[in-house]
Amino acid sequence: MIFSKGMIIAIGVAAAVISIIVYLGIHSLVPVNGNSPVFAAPTNTFIKGTYSPQSGYTFISQATSGGRNSLPVGYNSPTITLKQGELESIHMINEDTSSKHNLNIDAFRVHTNDLGYFQSQTITFIANKAGSFPYYCTIHPQMKGLVVVQ
Repeated sequence: MIFSKGMIIAIGVAAAVISIIVYLGIHSLVPVNGNSPVFAAPTNTFIKGTYSPQSGYTFISQATSGGRNSLPVGYNSPTITLKQGELESIHMINEDTSSKHNLNIDAFRVHTNDLGYFQSQTITFIANKAGSFPYYCTIHPQMKGLVVVQ
């Protein structure tokens, strides 16, 4: 079988596209504070950045399905409790129409982008050290909470 020049180019392009997809797929499995892919399912925590005249700028928990790490709905500056070694995904969403928000946990190299209204970002990390670690918004210093790793 003889391959034409166009067929060889098409096969090369297809191989390159498949290689990029595989690379990005594997890279997406690497937690922000890890060096290799993790093939386990993470636990999930949902946090909203909001503003109200009564409480000001705050992080509040978002309704979950009631799993082990679920937080009380509407709880301001919720404490996130994890087990050491656990893989965690924090889903941050900004529901404040007037300002951007972000979420940072320095101990685990978790840093979201500055999120505009109704933008969201998910960050996955490994709770690889025990203790209590603050999380905060760099735009509004009063927005803070605590991650407790047991």
